[in-house]
Amino acid sequence: MPTEETTSRLVLLPVPWEVTTSYGRGASQGPRIIRQASEQIDLFDFELGNSWQAGYFMREVPSSWLELNKKMKAKAQEVIRMKTQMDPNVELQSRLQAEVNEACQKMSQWVYEESKVILNQGKMLGLIGGDHSTPFGAIRAVLEKHQGQVGILHIDAHADLRCAYQGFEQSHASIMHNVMTQIRPQKLVQVGIRDFCEEEFDFIQHHPKTIKTFFDLQNKKRLLKGEAWHAIAQEIVGELPQKVYVSFDIDGLDPALCPHTGTPVAGGLSLDQVFYLFSVLAESGKQIVGFDLNEVSSGDEEEAEWDGNVGARVLYKLCGWSVKTNEPQSNT
Repeated sequence: MPTEETTSRLVLLPVPWEVTTSYGRGASQGPRIIRQASEQIDLFDFELGNSWQAGYFMREVPSSWLELNKKMKAKAQEVIRMKTQMDPNVELQSRLQAEVNEACQKMSQWVYEESKVILNQGKMLGLIGGDHSTPFGAIRAVLEKHQGQVGILHIDAHADLRCAYQGFEQSHASIMHNVMTQIRPQKLVQVGIRDFCEEEFDFIQHHPKTIKTFFDLQNKKRLLKGEAWHAIAQEIVGELPQKVYVSFDIDGLDPALCPHTGTPVAGGLSLDQVFYLFSVLAESGKQIVGFDLNEVSSGDEEEAEWDGNVGARVLYKLCGWSVKTNEPQSNT
């Protein structure tokens, strides 16, 4: 059933941006292929019933950002080429790099301003990327609204804790480093992490009070020894404060579920494990105050129906649990 933004409980902000992607491509098409696939998803949900009736509204994918993304991505790719081939033209490399960083900052500021508008209207916020650099402004707006009293549940194959990557200050590989050093949520809880550098591992080890990482290998060892996912999910949720922002990079899943995502890594979570984690989070009485879904990609193809389908199912769960965890609690 079509809804209007003014009457919807939850507003989805599409951000078609993948300027700093370093391997695969197609994340800028994520909002579009998710929207297309959503038409094939049944609205009634076994766990959530008809939570969709609260109203989910997705804004139009902004063509102006798609155009700027294409232009700046070409410049970023040239920087990466020059670095890889040790091109001696340092002046050109530096200029292109500065242009890319400026454009990424502009995108982030736009996301922040649009997110504030949505939140100030009393709506719930969901962001659909784009690469994983896109939600910085949204996370900033949510933390401001809740005076910093928010924890981040970060589902990803990558730690995203690099200070910068390939010279790009707002790289998809730096999103959580920027979040933790610039806007500082109460806590960062990471799940599915299985690809990271020594710098990122050291950063985690040096921040034990504010970062808790459930590395994929450690989780798999526990499961292989007979421990139940329920116990691990409860432990994950137990690390989070009352208010939770979910940042979901689709490559946190087994890549069989997202084959076109930009930086796939073998291993990862099943959809059942993620959805069960959401249910444990909701049953704990904690509140989802915002979320993002990123890196659903079409790759080199124009369409990627399977990726869009899985992305749409994840999106509906995020929407549904966001609505459910913000319903007034019964005293009976």
